[in-house]
Amino acid sequence: MTEKLPPVPPVASDDAPDDPARRKLLGGLALAGAALAVGGCNTSTNSRGVRSASSTLDAALREHIRHVVVIYAENRSFNNLFGDFPGLAQPLSALQPEQYRQRDRDGRLLDTLPPIWQGLVPHRQVLDGREYQIGEDAIRGLANAPFALRTPQGEPLPQALVTRDLIHSFYTNQLQINGGKNDGFVAWGDSGALVMGRYADGADTLALWRLARRYTLCDNFFMGAFGGSFLNHQYLVAAQPPFYPHADRSPAKLQIAVLEGDDPTGIRPKLADDSPASAMQGRPKYASRMVLTPDFWAVNTIGPAYAPAFTADPQHPLLADPNDYGTLPPQLHATIGERLSAAGVDWAWYAGGWQLALDGKGDNGLSSAFPASPNFQVHHQPFNYFKAYAPGTAARAAHLRDGGVGGTADTNKLLADIAAGTLPAVTFYKPQGDLNMHAGYSDVAAGDRHIDEIVSALERSPLWPHTLAIVTVDENGGWWDHVAPPKGDRWGPGTRIPALVISPHAKRGHVEHTVYDTGSIQRFLNRRFGLQPLPGIALRDRAMRAAGGPAPGDLTEALQL
Repeated sequence: MTEKLPPVPPVASDDAPDDPARRKLLGGLALAGAALAVGGCNTSTNSRGVRSASSTLDAALREHIRHVVVIYAENRSFNNLFGDFPGLAQPLSALQPEQYRQRDRDGRLLDTLPPIWQGLVPHRQVLDGREYQIGEDAIRGLANAPFALRTPQGEPLPQALVTRDLIHSFYTNQLQINGGKNDGFVAWGDSGALVMGRYADGADTLALWRLARRYTLCDNFFMGAFGGSFLNHQYLVAAQPPFYPHADRSPAKLQIAVLEGDDPTGIRPKLADDSPASAMQGRPKYASRMVLTPDFWAVNTIGPAYAPAFTADPQHPLLADPNDYGTLPPQLHATIGERLSAAGVDWAWYAGGWQLALDGKGDNGLSSAFPASPNFQVHHQPFNYFKAYAPGTAARAAHLRDGGVGGTADTNKLLADIAAGTLPAVTFYKPQGDLNMHAGYSDVAAGDRHIDEIVSALERSPLWPHTLAIVTVDENGGWWDHVAPPKGDRWGPGTRIPALVISPHAKRGHVEHTVYDTGSIQRFLNRRFGLQPLPGIALRDRAMRAAGGPAPGDLTEALQL
């Protein structure tokens, strides 16, 4: 028998706030969606009735691409992993000093980089019998330039080590980008010099490099939204942030950002009185938490209303505590899930460690063990924020699936379904925390190896002849990148991130220079399955055209059909 649940907490409906700014934005989203829905057909004919090139491509997509798999890893900028990959439009090694030198908070060029605050490897780790712990004093006086991550002895830093984490948040990311100059990463980060670090030996050690050589690497792919994992997962599925109605009268009122000036759409949070004046003295401190914008959009990490969650309702274990300031009310706006379901397209979100977390047995990253495993991340499960996928709903049972644990078909349910050829037409996969490459609790080598296992399984699968896989990360994780994001809307695009298009129909050994963002995954799904675009996708397209650039591509540019 299905447990009868109590009423869910108040929902973020379109008419919730009496706020002109929000009404204006919602109106823009609606108009943009309507415009794209009317004009979004790719099929056309000329005066003689001959199908256009786009119509021919759409037919080829329907014939050759029957399964789409999105592998969504974590927190790496493009430079951090691929800075000098052959064939890039703007390789790292070709930069002039004015393209990479960082400025202090007062705008002056830094003479050197600050220390790596808290140390490069703050936790003791043992690798191949050797002990590593690299503190704050071990690496100092670095030149104001990007650098290869190394030990104090000058050896390349092993990719199997977990480095310290770096701040990656909505307002910070915009200050770091600094209008496209990308010269504020050190000043507004919290890790000192570390933001400029990169893994320089990827050509010899990373499976991702080998996959990029075989398939297509996109070198102009930008994270859909400014900031962190929470917002970029929301952008992946909904192309907009969630909303917290009447947040100023809610338990979350202390989560609202205090900005410089009176504009709720501003990007400069007010600094605390004791914030260091210079990046050489320490990380910046802010006068407020910055989870919600002043007009109540959720842009930094906040928990879902349903389990697995950061909190639990004492009376109803399948719900989060609605009275906790870290719980977001259930959301009502549409997601790509509803679009796929409405079109009769089978789909699923596979999450590593999902069932363990529901059972209360999975580590949630709060244990004393380091690194934790499987380290389930509550805020990496975007559909769990929506009323449409609440506990007890048919949609939740059908589409939110346990990905299992580990990296073998015996324990990893995604790998088992790949081997059996039973994947739905559209699959999203979120690896468990210790396999997702997130600095602070995962390492590059483990995530790289896990992604390679998934791709290898797809290549062996009976589904492979008609499969397209997109391998990317949610956001840059605070790591620097030098390519200016294109001008878009209030939410993004943010920093450039790595993305690979992997398919028997992908261009082989190719670097694709088309401008993409995270929403390009939706654009591809829209085109392949004939879906009505979500309003946020239309808003982004319109904003980027209005800024004088192209709208992001839909990934078909990377295909050879």
